[in-house]
Amino acid sequence: MPATVPDLDGPVDELARRHRERLEWLERANGAIVALPSEYPDGHTVPEHRHSRSQLLHALTGVVLVRTRYGRWIVPPDHAMWIPAGIEHEVDMLGNVSMRSVYVAPDAIEGLPERLRVVGVSQLMRSLIVEAVSLPDEVRLSIRGELLLTLLLHEIPTMPERPLGLPFPAEPRLAALCRRFVAAPSSRATIDEWSDTVGMSRRTFTRVFHRQTGLSLSTWRQQALLFAALPRLADGEPVTQVALDLGYDSVPAFTTMFKRMLGKAPRDYLKSKGRVA
Repeated sequence: MPATVPDLDGPVDELARRHRERLEWLERANGAIVALPSEYPDGHTVPEHRHSRSQLLHALTGVVLVRTRYGRWIVPPDHAMWIPAGIEHEVDMLGNVSMRSVYVAPDAIEGLPERLRVVGVSQLMRSLIVEAVSLPDEVRLSIRGELLLTLLLHEIPTMPERPLGLPFPAEPRLAALCRRFVAAPSSRATIDEWSDTVGMSRRTFTRVFHRQTGLSLSTWRQQALLFAALPRLADGEPVTQVALDLGYDSVPAFTTMFKRMLGKAPRDYLKSKGRVA
């Protein structure tokens, strides 16, 4: 990484200043691909911004929440977020986050994803990202550096998409329902209640919601509940309290949902990330 790239580590005001400098530097950078590291403290928010390059955002440690006008996405370790060029986005840190980002020119190669998505990160891809970030300028311009960056670039279209997004429908009435649910999530919300609210039949509502979000209401609701739960669990709130507040009748029911989404029970997941639940 060139020495002139601002490092994002320090007090909040200093982080904000360095972030602005970093964005300005990024717009001037040459080459199809640029890889940069950044460190963020627990609870920090990178304010809404955009860049002319697409971003592959990967957190080595911590959990990241990405918010856009199109929805919300959660990015645990072993995952990455693909953010196409030009999309305004805001990033929240859950835990101390060691972020490694790869910025790609939109026309770098054919087949790059065209929409926001969370993707799985293989051991190979993780190693390529870490190595790309640490490449000195002289190595970056060498044959080895060029081959490494080219392989990284061509691996991006093959990264498997993961169901960790919370897209919002474009239809205003449905979008308003979704935003109200995010503000006050509950596992007891039903399709019949939502369809009645917007004056649609159950069948029409189900079809329209799936067409606009790519998800059933049941799956969308589970992901919204996970988004609501993770920040509270990361702050140390008891699993039992979080589960009950979100409308679950029992901790096992909440744990089953959590494990289905992230592969581990809440306590095991947070323990593996160095957080106490």
